[in-house]
Order: sequence, then C-alpha cells, then structure tokens
Amino acid sequence: MKRILVLFALALTYVTCATAQTAIYGTVSSSNYDVGHVGWQYGSTFGLFHDGWGSPFLRAGVDVRASLLGSGNKSLDSALLGPHIQYHFHPHVLPLKPYFEALGGGAHVRLGQGMNYMDEYGGIFQLAGGLDVTLFSRLDWRVAEYSWGSVVGVGRTIRPSMLSTGLVLRLR
Repeated sequence: MKRILVLFALALTYVTCATAQTAIYGTVSSSNYDVGHVGWQYGSTFGLFHDGWGSPFLRAGVDVRASLLGSGNKSLDSALLGPHIQYHFHPHVLPLKPYFEALGGGAHVRLGQGMNYMDEYGGIFQLAGGLDVTLFSRLDWRVAEYSWGSVVGVGRTIRPSMLSTGLVLRLR
C-alpha cells in the first residue's frame, strides 16, 4: 500500500511538472480611467506568467506584468503581481484558453493641469479575464483581455478599465 501511495505521488508530481508552462506576452491596450475630462488612453502591457500547478485542463500560477498607458500629463504606469488561473479547452480546430487573474501592485499616476495636476504614487488592484487562442505550437494570440481596477492612495478616485489584445510566446 505504501508503495502504491509513493507511485501515485510521483505520478501526480510528474503530471503537475509536465504541464508547467512559462510564457511572456505583450499587448496593445486602451484604458478609460473613469476620471472627468480624461478620454481613452493608449499604451502597452507586457509581462510573464508561470503556470506550475494543475492538471492538463486547469492550470494555476503567477503573473507579473507592467502597463504603460497614456503619455505626458495623462498617464498611468503600473506594476502588478498575482495569481493566474487558466482553463485549457483543446478542440482540434481551435484550442481555446480562457483565464482569470487577480493582481495587486503599485502605480504612478499623472493627471490634470495647473492647480489640479497630480503626480503621485499609490497602490492598485486589478481583476482581469481574457481568452488566448493557439496559433502555432508556442505562439498564442491573446484575442481579448478585459480588466477593471482601482488606484488607491492618490488624491482622487481612479478606476481604470482596460481592453487589450496581443501575443503570448510560450517558452516551455
């Protein structure tokens, strides 16, 4: 019985390690800060995720990312870290990979003009979900990602919502 449990544990470890995946990604993003007199801002998001736990269909791991949105006196730059959960649905025609993330980190906000100008650092949290589609053996298209968040610790309420699309390169 003890041998069977050891073999089962080794098999489970192998399955978990065999499905581990590390990837880097880059997207073009547009964001609405939900602040008066500030329209949609554009920029990029890039990052790295490692899904080291799970089964062949459901994987969990960690995502670290940075977003650089806007320019000049209307920008929001952030660095985020959090869990990444992805479901792998593998039909033969179109392999779909929906995912969900809950991220937290720091942000640098520049908004306004004159007396209303703010140039402050604060915390940020973000909920994100999206859909990746496999194009080639190691390349996915991040068809769409929607995220909603809130910047805290700055002079006014900023709740950015962001829409992104881009590419994911799986390293392993």
